[in-house]
Amino acid sequence: MASAAFPAADDKQTLSRLLTAVIGAEPAQDALSTLAIAPELLGESDRPNRAQVAMALNAALFMDLLERVPTAARYVEDVRKTGEPIVFDHGALRTIDGPCGDLPAGYTAFSRLLEPLGYEVGGLYPLPALRMTGRAFVHRDLPEMIPQFFVSELHVRELPEAAQGHAEKIFGDSQDPLGEAEWQALEALSRDGTCSMDEAGTIVTGALRAFNRQHPVPTLQDYRALLEHSKEGAWIATEGNAFNHATTRVADVVALAEDLKAQGFPMKPAVEISQNGRVRQTAILADKVRRAFRMPDGSETELDVPGSFYEFITRDTDPDSGLLDLTFDSGNATGIFAVTRDT
Repeated sequence: MASAAFPAADDKQTLSRLLTAVIGAEPAQDALSTLAIAPELLGESDRPNRAQVAMALNAALFMDLLERVPTAARYVEDVRKTGEPIVFDHGALRTIDGPCGDLPAGYTAFSRLLEPLGYEVGGLYPLPALRMTGRAFVHRDLPEMIPQFFVSELHVRELPEAAQGHAEKIFGDSQDPLGEAEWQALEALSRDGTCSMDEAGTIVTGALRAFNRQHPVPTLQDYRALLEHSKEGAWIATEGNAFNHATTRVADVVALAEDLKAQGFPMKPAVEISQNGRVRQTAILADKVRRAFRMPDGSETELDVPGSFYEFITRDTDPDSGLLDLTFDSGNATGIFAVTRDT
């Protein structure tokens, strides 16, 4: 059950109706009874506002991640039994800043979608050790209670020339998952701040398609060649723009990490601490998934590779503003990326 601070949704409320239309009644109820939902999102209207559409997308992505990541589902089920709501802090995805066929390159493939939902870039985070850059998209309306998106992009041009060629072979025929119906609905939401229930459903359904692999099954040769120079690029080769992880905001991530280790969860060895000391993060190591690869003779083979994972974060108050520190940290992010690497 939800706590008193976060009243439960019912099937008449806008968010519940929208989420039910997109993912079904039972998963929608599971999501809304698990996540801490701001009271401002639980009104009744036939025209969802951008904050409600954004939260519906996040809730749907959260449920999808639980389907794909057994260790995340195990943790969330344990929390459900306590009756405490999960504060969903942020989710992450990875993109390719390079030739991507019909798909816009890098973070722009998602900024064009997130901005009409009320998001703006709240921070830029260079990740030079990974040849990547991260951008934090924060919601304008309820920045502390609507999850952020941490969107990273791999700068293909910084890879060795041969690896650039393999990357283009993998990602160069990507397709754009968003069509005319999605763009019309997004335009209405961007213009008015609200949209019809049908338009909201079109937006969330289309957005969920965007969090997927948009390129063909890679060849094993191209995958291994890219893996040699960028494990993050190789991850995108198999997983595409899937939700890389979901993150729970907790009171004491250090204590939680020790508790989860004692319960047998495969945790990241150390907690990452930001330079200002106010943001602390750790994660469960990525679950393995079985993925197909094309072979030279036209057949396919399968390998176990790293999939998505679940993360935890503690945020302290910024003494200068008196507000929760919603920033990220390049060092923290670089350390967290390691949980999708094969050991």
